[in-house]
Amino acid sequence: MLNLESPSGLRLALLSSLLLPSLASAAVLDNRDPLPAGFASLPYYPAPYGGWDDEWSDAYEKAVALVSRMTVAEKVNITAGTGMYMGRCVANTGSALRVGFPQLCLQDGPLGVRTTDNITAFPAGITTGATFSKTLMYERGVAMGQEFRGKGTNFYLGPSVGALGRKPRGGRNWEGFGADPVLQAVAGAETIKGVQEQGVIATLKHYIANEQEVYRMYNPLQQAYSANIDDRTLHELYLWPFAAGVKAGTGAIMTAYNAVNGSACSQNAYLINGLLKDELGFQGLVMTDWLAQISGVASALSGLDMSMPGDTFGNGIPLLGYSDWMYELTRSVLNGSVPVDRLNDMATRVVATWYKMGQDAADYPTPNFSAYTTDRVGLLYPGALISPSGVVNEYVDVQADHATVAKQVAQEAITLLKNDGGFLPLKTTAPLFVFGTDAQADSQGINSCTDKSCNRALLGMGWGSGSANYPYLDDPISSLKRKAANVTYYNTDTFPKVAAARAGDVALVFINSDAGENSYTVEGNHGDRDASGLAAWHGGDALVQKAAAAYSSVVVVVHTVGPIIMESWIDLPSVKAVLVAHLPGQEAGDSLTEVLFGDVSPSGHLPYSIPVSEADYPASVGIVSTPTLSQIQDTYSEGLYIDYRHLNQAGVKPRFAFGHGLSYASFRFSNASIKRTSATALSSVPPARPSKVTPAVASIGTALPPAADAYYPTGFDRIWRYLYSWLDKGDADAAHAIGVAGTAKYPYPTGYSTTQKAGPPAGGASGGNPALWDVAYTLSVTVTNTGTAAAASGKAVAQAYVQFPANNGGFDTPVIQLRDFAKSDTLAPGKSATLELQLTRKDVSVWDTKTQNWIIPSPTGKYSIWIGQASDDLSVICYTDTLDCDDGVQDPV
Repeated sequence: MLNLESPSGLRLALLSSLLLPSLASAAVLDNRDPLPAGFASLPYYPAPYGGWDDEWSDAYEKAVALVSRMTVAEKVNITAGTGMYMGRCVANTGSALRVGFPQLCLQDGPLGVRTTDNITAFPAGITTGATFSKTLMYERGVAMGQEFRGKGTNFYLGPSVGALGRKPRGGRNWEGFGADPVLQAVAGAETIKGVQEQGVIATLKHYIANEQEVYRMYNPLQQAYSANIDDRTLHELYLWPFAAGVKAGTGAIMTAYNAVNGSACSQNAYLINGLLKDELGFQGLVMTDWLAQISGVASALSGLDMSMPGDTFGNGIPLLGYSDWMYELTRSVLNGSVPVDRLNDMATRVVATWYKMGQDAADYPTPNFSAYTTDRVGLLYPGALISPSGVVNEYVDVQADHATVAKQVAQEAITLLKNDGGFLPLKTTAPLFVFGTDAQADSQGINSCTDKSCNRALLGMGWGSGSANYPYLDDPISSLKRKAANVTYYNTDTFPKVAAARAGDVALVFINSDAGENSYTVEGNHGDRDASGLAAWHGGDALVQKAAAAYSSVVVVVHTVGPIIMESWIDLPSVKAVLVAHLPGQEAGDSLTEVLFGDVSPSGHLPYSIPVSEADYPASVGIVSTPTLSQIQDTYSEGLYIDYRHLNQAGVKPRFAFGHGLSYASFRFSNASIKRTSATALSSVPPARPSKVTPAVASIGTALPPAADAYYPTGFDRIWRYLYSWLDKGDADAAHAIGVAGTAKYPYPTGYSTTQKAGPPAGGASGGNPALWDVAYTLSVTVTNTGTAAAASGKAVAQAYVQFPANNGGFDTPVIQLRDFAKSDTLAPGKSATLELQLTRKDVSVWDTKTQNWIIPSPTGKYSIWIGQASDDLSVICYTDTLDCDDGVQDPV
């Protein structure tokens, strides 16, 4: 989402003039770096109808009945926003009140209800991924869903599974769950389930390959970068978590700003019509990211269902009342350019999603907050030159007991990287000397920087639309002072002059690394960590080094959006322990100190690898930019090999591997077993997909609507900049005349068709061919806390990785790939638990670009399923051919 502070009244025109120097159309900006050979975005038409999934049939029947009663202007009105800053929420759709369909509220963000109060600022996605706890992923989703519903929103604009984390410097990696498609898929699906069980529509984003922030957006002077991805890589990495989200029933998907293979995501027919709606069988609605739409008819034909927030940035001046849809879409339907059945499907997808979540219930709340002011009374349309005023904030407190789950997520994510000689936990009586501004909340105010667009104290979340306001901030220094007897704090990132250390003194050094959205530049970083790289900010590395020179015992605490390079200090003898607390949100204090003092054992695991050097990554995952006004080509030449997949293939040992995380407890895995779930062997090709049924939306009339249905109501008082779907009578009549004549034709793209397709072999309702989700193997493993009676209790994580057979039909595959994980309850010393893991048919398949299907190249081959505590600590192996398991073996990397 594009972030701009809300303008008021007359400031709007000035802001618009600063944003864009011209009305040049993005469509005529042909200046681009050449698209590499072999990359193309294929045509795929028409947009598949929704409503062919049995689980959505009731919602679609109701939706069809309602949409059938709508005029053309009413249908159009619910497919777009009414304009930026033109309502209480970050976006607000139009309505169809005559038939009982309300205006819908869309609101950020992935970790909490943004830009309002009385909410919980939850730990970020990257923190949630580090828990490796499906239970907490779900419970966080439940709590967030309750808060979004309590505030009266219809859409939760999250979770984010794109960026996947391909680029370590990527600005918004922290909004997602980690640099692995399965970790992202599981966490995203659990979040969707938790949120939507509260009746709120989840919006899975950003579809797809939004892996860097710099040059992400189209504007009248420059096209967004093109992420050029081969078909297999797209399916096996970047599409994987979206498939899981569709399987989980997400009601909405937001497209990314960037292009893929030369075509903008918001109007990429192959991505939306082909992959998402046909192959994955997505039944909900597809919306743009904010101001991302760059065409009217083309985006409608390509499967877009909702334009947000209604105005645009790509081919016009936003905030002046211009839209590619609304009145223009009405015109395009009347003149025959957009088929009526496409509009019917768009509107029906919106209404069906509303029904599916039960938002037609009488007790579903309406918005009770403003995204733009904290005042009780304010402008109803803050983006208008002249706006009526009214009550815009009712200060509804939705926090309930959600601080409990927020704290648990923050705590179970804390990842112990190093603990020499069992130095941790600390005693509360130890003299503690605390260094670094990151230990304390911002003295200028915990919400003093818009969207967290500064880094001058504790880093609890990154910046941009993925942030939220803190209701309060429990910071580490306050918690340390509450718990420890002797704490001295140096609130500086420059090592001060200190007294000579004494025996027993412990230095706690807090450092961080920030990132966020390209809408802000923070300390030279344009969203991505393009200026700071993977170094700690504010001289953090030097702070650690100097503390290590002055003290014989140093503990480093890192709050970070992603990996940082630690080589300048990680092996120093004085650095006894290192903890990564990720981005903990509001509960940053006690969640950490309870781990430091041993009330709780750390149980987090890295959701990415930490390399020895940034040069250990493929060169192709760097931030891509060119100084000219061209479309930058970002080619994914590394293919499947990102993060640990690349490091393993290249034989490069990371400093800390993906999945790494120590505990105060000691665990052993044993007694593993594996079972096939079917008596018959897996076939190479999955069983045939079910045929599509003819959806109810096909029964809605497709005759050209009368022009009168699009007229502005007589005497209607318009608000300047508010986007309406009506046309003046003359415009409506002229468009309708063109449609009736049928002689002037829109220049439809190559490959355009109006005949609905049967669907690809890999396709199926809500997630693709249902056979892909069949469980192929179940595994169990016993985990034991091997400590003595006086030792620590703790939670263990079992991670399951697949290694494909050597005779794999010529398909190159990474050495190992995460496929499942499970976390135990707290185990006392000597206690054991059995953890269950499973692999689906898809987990042991590869994407075959020739047959365009998921196949198992060697159905009877020896798949090795490795189980352990990290990607480089796999001590148990099970074989799919013999169904034998061994423990105490040497791991494959």
